[in-house]
Amino acid sequence: MLWGILIGPEHRLVGLAVAAAATAASLRLLPPARHRPRVERVPAFVLRFAWQSVVGGWDVARRAFDPHLTIRPGFVRYPVGFPPGPARNVFTVVTGLVPGTVPADEDGESVTYHCLDVSQPVAAQLAAEEAALARLFGS
Repeated sequence: MLWGILIGPEHRLVGLAVAAAATAASLRLLPPARHRPRVERVPAFVLRFAWQSVVGGWDVARRAFDPHLTIRPGFVRYPVGFPPGPARNVFTVVTGLVPGTVPADEDGESVTYHCLDVSQPVAAQLAAEEAALARLFGS
């Protein structure tokens, strides 16, 4: 449809051929994931993520503006249960959006995070996020 809108309906056959070739290339380069999110669990995951973002953002702002609160930046290595691939990529993106943690390195077994305060239970928070994501994927 987009092809027809952009260049006119007279090029419909070319558009269909290009769409078929693009679909075939996409499926060959990145096969469909085995882990698909369970649609009925998406709203709960989104609400959890939004709440964690607000709480985390508030904590980061509080630490930045209160001179009495200490910041102990450092690195935490977290052994991820998801194998390398799309599910682990989603986990890394989600945990990277939570204020106070940024994925910094990855090997076959773990992800290393740069954290705002390593005295906080960062590994426990990451484990909770991993469990929430596993529920989303139905694991």
